[in-house]
Amino acid sequence: MEIMATITLEMLRKEYDRGRVVAVDDLSLEVDDGEFITVVGPSGCGKSTTLRMVAGLESPSDGTIRIGDEDVTEQSARTRDVAMVFQNYALYPHKTVMQNMAFGLRMSTDLSKDEREARVRETASMMGIEDLLDDKPDELSGGQKQRVALGRAIVREPDVFLFDEPLSNLDAKLRTTMRTEIQRLQNEFGITSLYVTHDQEEAMTMGDRIVILKDGKLQQVGRPKDVYENPANEFVGGFVGSPSMNFVDVTLDREGDSTVLVADDGPFSYELSDDFAAHLRDEISEPAVRVGIRPEDITTTTDDSKAIRTTVEVVEPIGSDNYLHLDVAPDFIARVDSGVEPSAGDSIRVTFDESDLHVFDKQTGESLLYRESKQTAAPVQ
Repeated sequence: MEIMATITLEMLRKEYDRGRVVAVDDLSLEVDDGEFITVVGPSGCGKSTTLRMVAGLESPSDGTIRIGDEDVTEQSARTRDVAMVFQNYALYPHKTVMQNMAFGLRMSTDLSKDEREARVRETASMMGIEDLLDDKPDELSGGQKQRVALGRAIVREPDVFLFDEPLSNLDAKLRTTMRTEIQRLQNEFGITSLYVTHDQEEAMTMGDRIVILKDGKLQQVGRPKDVYENPANEFVGGFVGSPSMNFVDVTLDREGDSTVLVADDGPFSYELSDDFAAHLRDEISEPAVRVGIRPEDITTTTDDSKAIRTTVEVVEPIGSDNYLHLDVAPDFIARVDSGVEPSAGDSIRVTFDESDLHVFDKQTGESLLYRESKQTAAPVQ
């Protein structure tokens, strides 16, 4: 498979109900040759609609779609060199696995029957389903159906792979197995891919870059690690990561020679270094901000220096870690080692490094410390 192609979306827009519903709101995105891009966001964010427009199954209300150098915006799905893997597998129940996998070849190529069967057998062997070629879909397990659906896409040797939540119908263990399988195939073939999922963990572990949508608008695009460490806005900070980022409304307060972040409500009080405080004052116009701190960046301590005194409300053991629900703020969680085992009602001290603080504008939600140079970033919308 030598042919690869970029995907370029320019101000792509999709409206329904005569413009009263905007599913995709002027989305621009460039996917490089051989890149695996994951698209994630809450239900109704426009991710599947975007994928269907790239596939040619939906017509955009405005904007341009290019695959390679070719403008395919007005082309039908049949004439686009893309292969799509659906959430519900979309297998023909009356056809065998062989016939399902060969169907796209029969419709889109001039290969002979023998050539089609040879290519299907080669792909089925690679997918580990060569023994299932004479079976029909209702004889297969969920994992086997998903392998057939993947094999049907691979056998076409397309320019672009499109995945629409392909693993959401599988159980947790099989999802992990198939996730690894898709990554292996991507590494082997290097085909440009757009992968839509509602699972942010899946998006983070699979994508070369991750695209985050909300209400049809692009929030951020970048390498998963960069998006995790450097969210462009409060929504991204809260959406990426599990458990979700903790948020506290605070005021930047001077106490003598010190600068302290003081919670509007609750026991949160944290003294900043002079350098960090000076940098923060340069970035903000109002002393009232919202800070974010990830649960995994919080540790317990016996040192009063920069410690927050708090009460444990609930302890959730999850095996390797414990989740401590604290009264610092609503839904405030510390993710600590399983050896840290306070009881509900205990008074403890917790702390974190100020370099792990995220600071957001309370009105717009934009990060006040966002470092755009670290990644390819979208404007906050």
